[in-house]
Amino acid sequence: MDLLFFLQDNLTVGGQAASNAVNLPDAPVEEGINWLNEFIKGAYIYVPQIILSIAAVYIFFERTQAINKALKEEGNFMEKIKEYINQGKLDSARNLCATTQTPVARMIEKGIMRIGKDMSDIKAAIENVGKLEIYNLEKNVSFLATSSGAAPMLGFLGTVIGMVGVFRSIQVNGPDLASMGGDMMLAMITTVVGLIVGIISYVAYNTLVARIGKVIHKMEARAVEFIDILEQPTN
Repeated sequence: MDLLFFLQDNLTVGGQAASNAVNLPDAPVEEGINWLNEFIKGAYIYVPQIILSIAAVYIFFERTQAINKALKEEGNFMEKIKEYINQGKLDSARNLCATTQTPVARMIEKGIMRIGKDMSDIKAAIENVGKLEIYNLEKNVSFLATSSGAAPMLGFLGTVIGMVGVFRSIQVNGPDLASMGGDMMLAMITTVVGLIVGIISYVAYNTLVARIGKVIHKMEARAVEFIDILEQPTN
């Protein structure tokens, strides 16, 4: 009899355990992040950041090509200019400058056109052309400096807006992570994107400024060399 009761008790406990196992609720299934919805939610922050990044990349490559052309010069350019001036072939010297098409060549061409006038006039003409060439080289470069500061600020703006949404969600729904997740993601992603765009713009700006400085140094050296050619006595 004791054995019979023992078997019945075990069968009852096992049946209840099996029943409980069958009736267990399903485990929650994690839903994937809908990136499109997240992008649309923060479009007022993401879109300006994307525009800044595209503009920064375009300006960097466009200005890099312009600077490369400005740095490109024939190795014997100034030797030919000196030879033509000493021989009195000013037209040949001007034609050489016109075909070279660099800031240095345009600056020297303006100086050749002033030969016969006072040296102060020649220097002033060369200096004016040099200023115009530098202005053309620096065109749109300042935008990169603006972008390097504006992009992180937009990111921080998105962070503040996202945190405001988090606190509003806590006020309405309590500390529910599901309801706060979207606003927290907006706060973090906008900051990350802003910092990335800002770093790219900052590096691009400083790179272009350094290369423009090389062009300016080269222009100054060629201008001094040209003035020396005019001031030295001819044989």
